[in-house]
Amino acid sequence: MNAHACHDPPAISVRPAALTSPEASALIAALNVELEGRYPEPGATHFRLDEAEVQAGRGAFLVAYRDGEPVGCGALRKLDATTAELKRMYVAPAARRLGVSKRILDALEAEARTLGVARLVLETGVRQPEALGLYAGAGFTPAAKFGDYVDSPLSVCLEKHLVPLP
Repeated sequence: MNAHACHDPPAISVRPAALTSPEASALIAALNVELEGRYPEPGATHFRLDEAEVQAGRGAFLVAYRDGEPVGCGALRKLDATTAELKRMYVAPAARRLGVSKRILDALEAEARTLGVARLVLETGVRQPEALGLYAGAGFTPAAKFGDYVDSPLSVCLEKHLVPLP
């Protein structure tokens, strides 16, 4: 071990994972508990995401690892030929403020470009200032409510138009 090892930042990697994997299941369960705590109102949470929606060519499910331990996740599902929705973004409390969410978001944007997506949309909630800050900092702007969120007073919908890479 080198003399600086205790001061090195933790190694963070982001990799595809099956939505049904033990890592994904544990992260999604923790996310659901956190969201249910922030939004206890009946019908306030929208947890649906199907394995088929994140299969190759249709979307992606990514898990972030910190020093080999799963600490975050995020998903992308195509809504149509040019638009995809970000879903199930989560970082475990012990790994927050380390840049994990930005790494997941960057990886999901790269996946979107690979799928030929020109526009990303997402829904987050009015009681998630951390998420709102992350997305604003990444260039997302307010969008019309869509899908299951149209009538939700607790939902905030955002969008980002992706600039094709040269």
